[in-house]
Amino acid sequence: MTATPDIVPVILSGGSGSRLWPLSREAFPKQFWPLLSKATLIQETAARASGPGFAAPVVVVGEQHRFLVAEQLREAGVRDARILLEPEGRNSAPAIAAAAALVAETAPDAVLWILAADHAVNDLPALHEALAQAAAAARAGRIVTFGMRPDTPETGFGYIEAGSPLPGLPGVQEVARFVEKPDAATAEAFLAGGRHLWNSGMFVAAAGVMLDELDAHAPAVSAAARAATRGATRDLDFIRLDAAAFRRAPSISVDYAVMERTGRAAVVPASIGWSDVGSWDALWKAAEQDDRGNAAIGPVELLDAEGCYVRSEGMLTAVVGLKDAVVVVTDDAVLAMPRDRAQDVKKMVERLRAKGHKLATEHRRMYRPWGHYEGLIMGDRFQVKQIVVRPGGKLSLQKHHHRAEHWVVVKGTARVQRDEESILLAENQSVYLPLGCVHRLENPGMIPLALIEVQVGSYLGEDDIVRIEDTYGRN
Repeated sequence: MTATPDIVPVILSGGSGSRLWPLSREAFPKQFWPLLSKATLIQETAARASGPGFAAPVVVVGEQHRFLVAEQLREAGVRDARILLEPEGRNSAPAIAAAAALVAETAPDAVLWILAADHAVNDLPALHEALAQAAAAARAGRIVTFGMRPDTPETGFGYIEAGSPLPGLPGVQEVARFVEKPDAATAEAFLAGGRHLWNSGMFVAAAGVMLDELDAHAPAVSAAARAATRGATRDLDFIRLDAAAFRRAPSISVDYAVMERTGRAAVVPASIGWSDVGSWDALWKAAEQDDRGNAAIGPVELLDAEGCYVRSEGMLTAVVGLKDAVVVVTDDAVLAMPRDRAQDVKKMVERLRAKGHKLATEHRRMYRPWGHYEGLIMGDRFQVKQIVVRPGGKLSLQKHHHRAEHWVVVKGTARVQRDEESILLAENQSVYLPLGCVHRLENPGMIPLALIEVQVGSYLGEDDIVRIEDTYGRN
């Protein structure tokens, strides 16, 4: 008996998660946060799609998040992922097309399981049972989506109307039609009728079938993705798509490009404890709650609160007498609102962005392939930062035109290159880097290196970095 080929997970990690601001921001979106457990959402996603029956995943991610993906997968024990870099976000159809083209180069009959990096599932056996049903249909030439059985009249999801069962494919039904996000009355009718399912955004299809349907229904997407894959180059642990070719792809979702047009669409109805974790209200529903319906994460104290989601990333947060509220506290922003206004957070982010607030898209802590830095004090002609470098991490060889820097080691050991000198620093030792000198910082030790950096100069922007040499290919 021939063994069933492994399923290839395709993890899409391109979202910005702006509805979970101020925790999730464009520079560090929700898939990289531990929102429901000690693992991050992308780590939980990779864990669901690993083990017997699964091939190494293909992870599609934007340029700016490539090192975050690589590091978080490494921490989760995923060593052999193919990380496919999008030159820019073009919605889901070009991303899926590129992943399918990559897999089809060597295995056109391989079954792809396409899933978002930032969703949650709490019934793994039910998920894998539904996946087995979907994979059988995919091997029979179908493109299968997972339809979540609704338990509330949700207006924030698209719906799938399930049709007749498919002969010889237990648990799989035809797709009668896809439905846009409904109004409240329509959602109530869908829930009562029992034929409509939430569109989860997960798909299962053979790589070659997906490409054939893209050729038929979205040829510009298919042509651009195939060309971008043929012209791809290797960069460290990454596969870098040809940028010019990929940008020729129309920006369109796979739902519009393929699923609403193909005659091969099928659906597996499922109850797997799924959530898209798309809002603070959704996160409240997915989180563990006390006997008054409160979810409290971090240093939080509640008094006479009911139905609240309260999260603090460090600062003691006290809530008195609130009902059905969301309070989120980070080190640089606070969000407070009624829970039923959770979908409006995106509007607030858009307002902040329009006013030029950097905190709309960036955290005070910024992550880099070598570790992270965090702004502490900003003054006239000076700035103070904390820099943390992971063991073995190395900053680029660089210089600045407008600032000098002072480094003081507070933990670990630093190796500093300053022009022709090589300097080893221990705790409480410091070094001065005059304006224009060529320098590099490295952690040669076994523990994280932490230092305080004081910048002094006429201009302190991050774009005043002239990279001469970079271990991470950022020149």
